[in-house]
This record gives sequence, C-alpha cells and structure tokens, in this order.
Amino acid sequence: MPKSSSNSIPVQHIAKLSNIPITSDEEEALTHAFVDTLKVVEELKSVDVSKVQPTFQVTGLENVWREDMIDEKKMFTQAEALFNAKQSYDGYFVVPQVIDQD
Repeated sequence: MPKSSSNSIPVQHIAKLSNIPITSDEEEALTHAFVDTLKVVEELKSVDVSKVQPTFQVTGLENVWREDMIDEKKMFTQAEALFNAKQSYDGYFVVPQVIDQD
C-alpha cells in the first residue's frame, strides 16, 4: 500500500508548477490516478527479482549518429524569431517568472 494517502498528494501544487489550470473534478480524478499509480509501484517493489539479471537492451537496435547539419534556408533571423514575442529586451524573449521561491 502506498505511504501517500489521497489527502497528501499535492495535485493543485503540481498543476500550478506545470502552469496547467485544473477543475476540482479533474483534481479528484488526478488524485485517484496518482494513488492507483503508487499502488502499482508498491506492488512492483514487492516482486522478488534477486535471481533476474538486469536487462538494458532487448531490441538489438543501436543508436544511429549523424553530424548536425545547419540548413540556413530554414533559419530565422533574430528579428524574425522575436517578431511575435509579447515582450523582448536586447534580443531576448522576456517572460514572467513561473517558479516561486517558497
């Protein structure tokens, strides 16, 4: 059973940090979903995996690397990039601070 109860999951706080407005119905649904997820995690923690070798790769696929190529035809100038900005300063986007220092 998860140690977090449905009362201690800070769904409103997470939504605020994510800058996603939620209704009280959505908050309740998300709280139940978090609790269900925590129950699954707790159940997985109880599985005995002491005799199972770690598996890092199961598909046999490998990363394919390529050099970064700059296509100047697809590039914006700085003025074009900032054209629709609500506010800019000295060539940069200006946005409101979203993380509080509590």
